[in-house]
Amino acid sequence: MDQTAAAVAAAASFVWLGMVLAISFLEAPLKFRAPGVTIPLGLGIGRVVFRALNTAEVVWAIAIVVASVLGGFPAPVAVLTGAVCLVLVVQLVLLRPRLARRSDRVLAGEDVPRSRAHHAYVALEVVKVLALVALGVTALAR
Repeated sequence: MDQTAAAVAAAASFVWLGMVLAISFLEAPLKFRAPGVTIPLGLGIGRVVFRALNTAEVVWAIAIVVASVLGGFPAPVAVLTGAVCLVLVVQLVLLRPRLARRSDRVLAGEDVPRSRAHHAYVALEVVKVLALVALGVTALAR
């Protein structure tokens, strides 16, 4: 992997990492503790924020894949890139639609139980964080 591609992949990984940490592990839980933020208001804010985050994540994923392909794909970078992209796809294709349906029901006034999809999403966020750290470090080591 050439140095420019490695630097781009690492930078994109670390920026993406910062966004996930800031949104998923700070903003998301804290917004519900703010005075006056109701569950429906928090869900509405969360939808907008996570839609924007997920859009940015797709952009970062594409940037990392392009940098890796153009710069040569050493096996560790390829595996970590694939892992991060797979986690993102599972979140966007399998979990986000379930979470959206549940939040639709809550916003419609239904009393619904906690969602296992939410726990799965958070678990995948932890996996994504670890993979992004490893990817950024591995790309820089090339």
